[in-house]
Amino acid sequence: MEYGAHLPLLEPLDRIGAGGTADIAALTSYARTAGDLGFRALAANDHLHFPSPWLDGLVALAGVIEASADLTLATTVALPSVRGAAALAKAAAAMDALSGGRLLLGVGPGSSRVDLALAGIDPEDRWSRFETAVGELRAHLGQRPRPGLPVLEPQGANPGGPPVWIGSWGSPAGLRRVARLGDGWVASAYNTTPEQVVDGRARLGLRCAVATMWTYVTDDRREQAAWLGRLARLLGRPAEDLAERVLIGPPQRCAALLRRYAEAGTELLLVWPVAEHERQLERLMGEVVPLVRSARE
Repeated sequence: MEYGAHLPLLEPLDRIGAGGTADIAALTSYARTAGDLGFRALAANDHLHFPSPWLDGLVALAGVIEASADLTLATTVALPSVRGAAALAKAAAAMDALSGGRLLLGVGPGSSRVDLALAGIDPEDRWSRFETAVGELRAHLGQRPRPGLPVLEPQGANPGGPPVWIGSWGSPAGLRRVARLGDGWVASAYNTTPEQVVDGRARLGLRCAVATMWTYVTDDRREQAAWLGRLARLLGRPAEDLAERVLIGPPQRCAALLRRYAEAGTELLLVWPVAEHERQLERLMGEVVPLVRSARE
């Protein structure tokens, strides 16, 4: 299993409401740090609206193309039926070309009712609209599904455009949709379990990346509880449920969760520090990942 890092599109959770803090210097520094530490990919996801200031994911990824060196650039996920399939295809093709063929285009229908409403989409119609949009997206890119394409290719290795991976929370219907429409599956860490990854890969032969693994490595139980509480309020999810699905806690606990995903056959796992972004990348690679590797040797 290889590791990627979400760009810090959202201000740190302990500063929600304090005003946006992101700038190009912070993004490029983060990208370079991720590469230096051995991360294999950088990722950004997609919202038109969020309760807190949120950078546009495609713009943020484009802004770190040069600083990202040879890292894969991934959308996890972009919203073709919200953005428009033709517009997303145009942006994706440009980013793939400018990066030397390093884009992994993850797409999904959108789960935010506000995003869907802003695009004039009835939430009940989002799946049918999405399936149509994926077909249009591939047509604009001149593609058909390519299930055998590896998740991480060397620079310049995307002839015919970027691979298109489909986001799903792991339901049987969702996984069938992934197998029918996509080159791979982008699972959501706080909506999908390692057991679902095993099941999806075994039944449908899906290649799998796991996105949005919120991260804060700490030995302090009070810090752990505080970060889980902030994340629970942001996502509208119970803290006790999130505690089993995110990398918030001491290195040994975080390593145990990562080990389960590695054993499930996850190819790429994308972490997203909730604060102290670069320091948390350092702690993950310096203190957590070695524990995952040593347990498997």
